[in-house]
Amino acid sequence: MRIDIESGVREHREDWPAPGSIDLDLHDLPHASAGIEWWYVNAHLAAADGRRFGVFAAFFRLNTATAGAEPSYQHFLIWALTDPEGQRYFPCTRLDRRTPETVLAEFDAGRAPGDERIHRAMREVFAQGRVPLPDRLLTRDARVASDRLELDFDGDCFAKHGDGSYELDLSSEPGGCSCRLHFVLEKPVIRHGDDGVVRGVGGERMFYYFSPRCRVDGFLTIDGTPLHVDGSGWYDHEFGEARESNDGLLPTVGWNWLSAHLENGWDVTAYDLFDKADASRSHGRWVILVDPVGERHAYRDFTFEALDSWTSTRTFNEYPTRYRLEVDEAALSLDIVASQPEQELITVMSPPAFWEGLVMLTGVMSGRPIAGQGFIERSGVSTVDTTDDFFASVGRETRRAIETLLPAQPDADQALAMIGGPRRQHFLESVDLEQYARTLVEPIREIILRGGKSWRSYSILCCMDLVGGNSQPFANWLALPELLHVGSLIIDDVQDRSEVRRGGLSCHRLYGEALAINAGCASYFLAQIPVGASRLSDSMRARIYEAYFEALRAGHAGQAFDIAGLADLMPAVVESGDGDRLERRVIAVHRLKSAAPAGALARMSAFIGGGTDEQAEGLGQLFESYGVAFQIVDDVLNLRGFDENRKSRGEDITQGKITAPVAKAMGLLSRRERERLWAILAAKPDAPGLIGEAVDLIDSCGALDACEADARALVESTWQSVSSLVPDSQFKIRLRAFGWFILDRHY
Repeated sequence: MRIDIESGVREHREDWPAPGSIDLDLHDLPHASAGIEWWYVNAHLAAADGRRFGVFAAFFRLNTATAGAEPSYQHFLIWALTDPEGQRYFPCTRLDRRTPETVLAEFDAGRAPGDERIHRAMREVFAQGRVPLPDRLLTRDARVASDRLELDFDGDCFAKHGDGSYELDLSSEPGGCSCRLHFVLEKPVIRHGDDGVVRGVGGERMFYYFSPRCRVDGFLTIDGTPLHVDGSGWYDHEFGEARESNDGLLPTVGWNWLSAHLENGWDVTAYDLFDKADASRSHGRWVILVDPVGERHAYRDFTFEALDSWTSTRTFNEYPTRYRLEVDEAALSLDIVASQPEQELITVMSPPAFWEGLVMLTGVMSGRPIAGQGFIERSGVSTVDTTDDFFASVGRETRRAIETLLPAQPDADQALAMIGGPRRQHFLESVDLEQYARTLVEPIREIILRGGKSWRSYSILCCMDLVGGNSQPFANWLALPELLHVGSLIIDDVQDRSEVRRGGLSCHRLYGEALAINAGCASYFLAQIPVGASRLSDSMRARIYEAYFEALRAGHAGQAFDIAGLADLMPAVVESGDGDRLERRVIAVHRLKSAAPAGALARMSAFIGGGTDEQAEGLGQLFESYGVAFQIVDDVLNLRGFDENRKSRGEDITQGKITAPVAKAMGLLSRRERERLWAILAAKPDAPGLIGEAVDLIDSCGALDACEADARALVESTWQSVSSLVPDSQFKIRLRAFGWFILDRHY
């Protein structure tokens, strides 16, 4: 029997338990009629040496057959181990062998990611019969017994013994981990939701029961060492209809879910189910308390509030690291804190990722202090779905890193780090910190905190993850590329007499040329601080500095060529119409000014991530192509106009600059048109009419479209040459989409 939550009308289903007790011998078994089903366990474990660990695992079975057809099952596994003492998290996901074809079918049916660039990048991977890391495909079909609970997903197993106990055997070794754990139920099974029924956002109806407390013992292997462990666990089972909207691996449902053991013998579980498109629309929410003797106490009136947050540098999703659960009717108040922030699972099963991990609880119950431990799962909230949203998040986190490194009013310790370092205390003698903030810090912050595209900051983290490293410990490095870039912008604006930068007056217009030049130069050296603060070996630090100063040398060479300009070539080009040489010279400047720093940042990142020299060089070349393409597109946008007037339209015409579109036009225009265009450029006009005439000449011959095509061809050819150097992964998908983002941008 089930209960239709919205109407309250009871309807019968033979495979659903009737009111009263649940027969585990029957209902633990796989349900042939279920559209979706999963078995879930978690455990709080302690080793003999006192170390504590958390493990959870979920085995999924999904019927992908159309209505009325014979069942066609696919199987998926998610598990993870948390090591709070080492602040480490080891996630593992295994997907059905047919996942690539299933996802492609969903894409073809119109159920693709909302971001077209991410969709294209994902399709490239799935079309090759692969899934992106960290997901991996099962190597053989899962084995699921029909007459008993016995699941074998490629050697990762969950089974029920004749004595009613359960065995969990995980050996797929994320980071070299495995476990074999034995679960014995210590409390009876409890119905969750509305007498066991949960109604999902897509209209699916599920039956959900759980045993809130199990005795657990067994072995855990971590870092190659087996450890005997014991502790307490949780078991639940949910099965029911498939989603009416049949969104498969791309769900629109979001949720917060908690399971917890309190030290006073009570257990707590809570969930809040909602539509990802509108989180204010709840589709079911319950708190279930189970007392020490196993009695169920259900509540629908409660608050489950997310508090402190953490942002992943891998997905830039934002997750709570602290919650407050208040159930007034039960006189219960809990403060729930993550054992560590980094407990994110990246998977196409819940794109781009979700958070599930170990939490600790303190609070009050019936006026008495309590404590406990639990697991929280958070999915579908504060996720970054589109490329534009992604880079907005990168920009936000970059500004946070800047706020930490470059506070508006630095105290003595902060100023010492910025000026000289801990061994140079005497550098602060008689220093006016307010004046330092006003004359150096403020001009830099003024430009940085207006925001930018932050793609350079993205590169410093992306390449670490691409080659198998972990970018999270280097989150503060987001400041490095932005300081390097903004330093060059401030000085470039002085040299070019630019009036506008990032939608406001340029730095020298606000603070004067002298302070602007000094602030721009200081930015280059402030960017060194994150490197110096990182625990890198001397040899690694030397490689980083070598790449960094290589970028500075190249950038300044490019700036010298840019300042000098290419006017001396123009008379001959006007005469001959040979724009190829001119184009090559323009691209050479772009390569030095923009591409070399971008490539250096990518190489630095790959080195830190543990990549090979070949990978580092390949990624460096790729980001160099992005740098050149970015500047070509920038040259085009300068003539077509930027969104939100971030720069003055036609500024390059006013400055008489020979840009990529100008060079391209010189090879396409007639002799008379070339002469006219050069005459306008040489005059460096500020009259809108002349600027518009020059833009029309360049555009009318197809130069703007041709430049965009050149940028696209450069990115595509470089991608094809270096793509094989790094494995398919979610990071690679994001990087592929990023290349198209550069080409498609309009600001």
